[in-house]
Amino acid sequence: MTFEFNIHPDSVGLTDDPGEHPRIFARAFNTGDAAAVERVYEPGAVLVPTPGRPVTGPARAAANQRFLALGLPIEVRPRHVYVADDVALLLVDWKIDGTGTDGQRVHLEGTATDVARRGPDGRWRYVIDNPFGTAAA
Repeated sequence: MTFEFNIHPDSVGLTDDPGEHPRIFARAFNTGDAAAVERVYEPGAVLVPTPGRPVTGPARAAANQRFLALGLPIEVRPRHVYVADDVALLLVDWKIDGTGTDGQRVHLEGTATDVARRGPDGRWRYVIDNPFGTAAA
């Protein structure tokens, strides 16, 4: 899988299916565009880029930018999706693997424990994105 630079980031739409939200995230990520990635989050959403160290706002965007800077695509495989009204718990296996832009081998993977919420527009966005799930801090 490669970055899909031929896909305009604005063409990555949100979904009304919570089980598809991880794939929307991956599609946004794989454009290589940080703004496309930010659109899959609620404004106050939390990202846990390092176990035990949650970030939000500009720090969240910067953390995602560090993942994007690897220059590699992400692969996702939703394992479980649990929905209660407008909230969903998403357990998602993911992997970033290959040779990074610096020529170094990169292999990151985990099982994310994520929470998404359906917005007033019926579309799902991350409220909590915890890519390393239950990894120890």
